[in-house]
Amino acid sequence: MNFTQIYKNDRYGNKMVDELLSKEGLERDNNTEYTIALMDGDTMAATGSFYKNTLRCLAVDSAYQGQGLMATIVSELCSELFSRGIFHVFIYTKQDAKDSFTSLGFDEIVSLDNVVFLENKKSAFDDYLESLGEALEGVNGAIVMNANPFTLGHRYLVEYALNHCDNLHLFIVSEDMSAFPRKVREKLVKEGTSDLKNIIYHPTESYLVSSATFPSYFIKESSKVTKAHASLDAAVFSRIGAKLNITKRFVGEEPYSESTALYNSAMQEILPSFGIDLTIIPRKAEDEYGIISASLVRKLLSEGNIKATKDLVPIITYDFLNSENAVPIINKLVNG
Repeated sequence: MNFTQIYKNDRYGNKMVDELLSKEGLERDNNTEYTIALMDGDTMAATGSFYKNTLRCLAVDSAYQGQGLMATIVSELCSELFSRGIFHVFIYTKQDAKDSFTSLGFDEIVSLDNVVFLENKKSAFDDYLESLGEALEGVNGAIVMNANPFTLGHRYLVEYALNHCDNLHLFIVSEDMSAFPRKVREKLVKEGTSDLKNIIYHPTESYLVSSATFPSYFIKESSKVTKAHASLDAAVFSRIGAKLNITKRFVGEEPYSESTALYNSAMQEILPSFGIDLTIIPRKAEDEYGIISASLVRKLLSEGNIKATKDLVPIITYDFLNSENAVPIINKLVNG
């Protein structure tokens, strides 16, 4: 048997991948950047792909199962990732395939319905939980925020949450796939809320709203896949909530983004079973532009209209938008 890479423009190769996945009861994930197949002559015996640091679309033809081909595929994909400097690898798969991956050194993070989420670094998620600190006394609430960039809408959500809990755990999305880089977003959130008390800031690392758990937040997917990703992300949060004794989660109402709306819906279904109440609050609005959102701010910036954002963002954000450090970000938005 020989390995072959299946490129995006290889119609016949991709058709074979689709057929093998379908045969094994799997659906093709359209967001992949690297795909390989193990060929036995003209027959595709196994296939696998990855997107960033997440393995996906893994399948072995039933006629070849029991020969260790899944381990071979995973090993080859991991070798490619390692050659790219990516050593922390995630995978989500069906329950009945879990043992195949735990035997390869992957540890389970969470399981939900028929999906299991695993990683290749033993106890890495437990280490992340430990890094969050100890549970605090009183009512603990949480917000997970991308803040791309930090707006008055985000500030309103934080103030609302603080009025309904004693301590607020504010998780800032670590994934660097947004227009505003991670360091900028973290700086604006922390400085934009520095006058408020009882906020504990945390990074999400690869465990919340990331390309591993919730790629649909960054890349458009079908509603079915998005709901599955959102449910998985909510299940991961439930473990974080248990560690920090979080009993309330706050999110803004989402009238525009389908993926975020589905995320809220998934949390409404999942979090109460773990003792976490979800509060969805109406978005803050502004007279001229209506609902304040980061996407609206980015749209105005893409039109070169920085001045129009003044009533939509805190002064710390507005000052940044008018600084030299913002020029590359705004130019990228303007140029699409």
